[in-house]
Amino acid sequence: MSELRIERLTSPDIAEAIASGMRTAVLPLGATEQHGAHLPLSVDSDHADRLGVLVAERLGDALVLPTVRIGCSAHHLGFAGTLSLRAETLEAIVADCCTSLAAHGFHRVLIFSAHIGNYPLLSEIEANLAPRLSADLDIIAFADSAAVLQAWRDAAQRVAGLADHVGGHADIAESSIMLAVQPDVVRNDRATAGFTGSMNDELLARVFTDGVKAVASNGVLGNPRGMSSELGFACLNAVADLLTTHATIRYRRLT
Repeated sequence: MSELRIERLTSPDIAEAIASGMRTAVLPLGATEQHGAHLPLSVDSDHADRLGVLVAERLGDALVLPTVRIGCSAHHLGFAGTLSLRAETLEAIVADCCTSLAAHGFHRVLIFSAHIGNYPLLSEIEANLAPRLSADLDIIAFADSAAVLQAWRDAAQRVAGLADHVGGHADIAESSIMLAVQPDVVRNDRATAGFTGSMNDELLARVFTDGVKAVASNGVLGNPRGMSSELGFACLNAVADLLTTHATIRYRRLT
C-alpha cells in the first residue's frame, strides 16, 4: 500500500488491508509543548507522525494510527501554550484506541513516543493494559529513552562529529529533525543556546520536579546551532530502525 495512515484511508481500504494480513497497528505518541523560540509546539507530534510511517514501512504488515498530539508535559507548563495530560488520561486514550483496534481484527499494537516525558507511562503500559484488553491483542511498548538518545548521538557523530551536543530539548538533534520533517517552520534566526551544562540524573530530576524554566529561561536544553536536515534524517532513520528491531524481536517472542 502506498498510504499507511488509517486516517487517510477509507473504511473499505482498511478492512481489505486487515484481511490481507496487515494486522499490526503503530500508535505514535507526541506532545504539544514549547521548544524554545525557534521551533513550534508541534515538534514531538510532527516527529512522531514521520516516525510512525517509517516504522510501518519497515515492518511491512502495519498501518499507522493518528498521533496522540498531547502528552505528559507538566514540566513545560511554565511556557505559554504548552498543554499537558495526566498520565492516567493518556493511558485511557491509548486503552480506548487499542480496544477499537481489537474489535477490527488487529493482532498487535506497537506504541512509541517521540516525547521523552511520555516514557514513564510507556514503561508500565503493557502490564497496565493487559488485564483490560482482549487476549488476542498484543501490546508492544517501546520505553528505552536511553537507546533513543544513543541512536541520536551515534547519528550526530557520523554526520557532523557532534555526539556531545545531543541529549537536551530543542537541541541540535530535535532542531535537525524538524529541518527534515517541517523545514518551513524552523526559525533559524531565533535559534539560541539554553542550558549547556551536564545533563546528568540530578539535572533531569530537577527538570521534572521544578520545570524546564527553572533550568533554562528560554526553554532550550542544549544548543541548536549546527542543525541540518542531513542530521535530522539520520536521527529519524536510526530511531526507526531501533523501533522496528524492538517490535520484530517482541513479535517472535509472542508467537
